[in-house]
Amino acid sequence: MQTVPAFHASTTPLYSFYKTVALAETKPLFSEGQSESVSFGPFGEIFLPYFKMGAIDTVDLFGLDELIIFAYYWANRARYKKALDIGANMGLHSILLDRCGIATTAFEPDPIHFKKLISNLKLNQATQVTPIEKAISTQSGETEFIRVKGNTTSSHIAGAKENPYGELDRFPVKIEAIAAIIEGIDLIKMDAEGHEKEILLGIPPAAWDRLDALVEINDVANAHAVFDHFQRLGVHLFAQKLNWAPVTTAAEMPIGHRGGTLCITRKPHLNWE
Repeated sequence: MQTVPAFHASTTPLYSFYKTVALAETKPLFSEGQSESVSFGPFGEIFLPYFKMGAIDTVDLFGLDELIIFAYYWANRARYKKALDIGANMGLHSILLDRCGIATTAFEPDPIHFKKLISNLKLNQATQVTPIEKAISTQSGETEFIRVKGNTTSSHIAGAKENPYGELDRFPVKIEAIAAIIEGIDLIKMDAEGHEKEILLGIPPAAWDRLDALVEINDVANAHAVFDHFQRLGVHLFAQKLNWAPVTTAAEMPIGHRGGTLCITRKPHLNWE
């Protein structure tokens, strides 16, 4: 996928083709009952036991948009040294960043997901990953967390999403201030489920001189706030939905998982080779 970034938008015919192929290839490898390690291209052997997260399961973690991000990691493995995985889930991104030689701190506040994260890191000998059972926000301390039982990948800090759906669990989690952990970091992968605006705006502006971020934007309010903030800073926004062309208006911002990934960087373009 790193060789065809001009076709990464979900509206292109090649994207649709690759999405079908990707599902056909990954489903038998990571479905329920699969208990062996899998050869995963340049990353080598990975072992990710099947895990169900409500309506979502392990297979969904290998969707085409995720494969595109994995390709970016590999293409840029010599350009990054230290990463944050914010919303690490069961650890797949952290494992692949480890295989790229990138030291990664993985933050996951849900104790169920964190237990799987620890297990998967051990299974894959991801020794450069430091797991931390916390959420990231603008201050350190404790806050309420909402687990969406029908889709635990959609779980979030209370207030980050309007009208969370279905059966919910509410419980306190520890939080860490982004400004306290950003020093020395040059890459962020963020899946903060509606809290991305607070985190991104909480990063000291000078950090963007060295820092890149791959982010999913949850809703329109987040999109507009993030766009306005980085316009003021003069930091570039590149959107998967635009085949990684620059975002020039708030209306072009990606929203939700269907909008794909947003890359935030001072670099003039993205590297795919």
